[in-house]
Amino acid sequence: MDASSRNVDPAELAKFASLAQSWWDPAGPSKALHELNPLRMRYIESAADLGDARVIDVGCGGGILSEAMARSGARVLGIDLSQAVLDVAELHALEAKVAVEYKAIAAEELAAAHPSSFDLVTCMEMLEHVPDPAATLSALATLVKPDGNVIVSTLNRKPMAFAVAIVGAEYISRMLPRGTHEYLKFIRPSELARWGRAAGLELIDLTGITYNPLTRAFRLSPNTDINYLAHFRRPG
Repeated sequence: MDASSRNVDPAELAKFASLAQSWWDPAGPSKALHELNPLRMRYIESAADLGDARVIDVGCGGGILSEAMARSGARVLGIDLSQAVLDVAELHALEAKVAVEYKAIAAEELAAAHPSSFDLVTCMEMLEHVPDPAATLSALATLVKPDGNVIVSTLNRKPMAFAVAIVGAEYISRMLPRGTHEYLKFIRPSELARWGRAAGLELIDLTGITYNPLTRAFRLSPNTDINYLAHFRRPG
């Protein structure tokens, strides 16, 4: 698969590559990812057994989630199309003595070569950054084994998400770099569910993520108006 046919926006790749060297700084531009990671792990571990599971983390970035899943016993492959962030991920895993494999490859390309290969597929905050998120979700469905789990997180295309995730997080609190998100690329849960059904996935759960600016803490919530996690299963 050549670069021109990949489901990728070069501007988005450049945006995240520029953050590579600060990815593991808990007080840097990726601070929100560090603060979100324990919450994501709780959700993942409530949905799937990570012990010796074969896991792929699609759009792994610098490896924050990949390393956490590996520490919980999973055999993790992290994939991303930014070599800059993968270099950072590999170096950090080496220094931290955590066994994670990383590869620069598109989900669609890997799915074509290795279908039904993983017990769990994760894809966090990536779908809203690709030109064709339905195609990416279809690739995730192909990668997972029958009876396996697919867990994704994304942002809801609702006014509250624009107010909180863009105006609040990028311009007021500066929790995220400006330009991180584009509102029109946000994904409604109904759209995600429809794409999942088309890909042969069964939606098991939708859970929202909310942020309290006073306590500076994220928590799981029934409210999916801003960020949300979705748990799919591929029927056996």
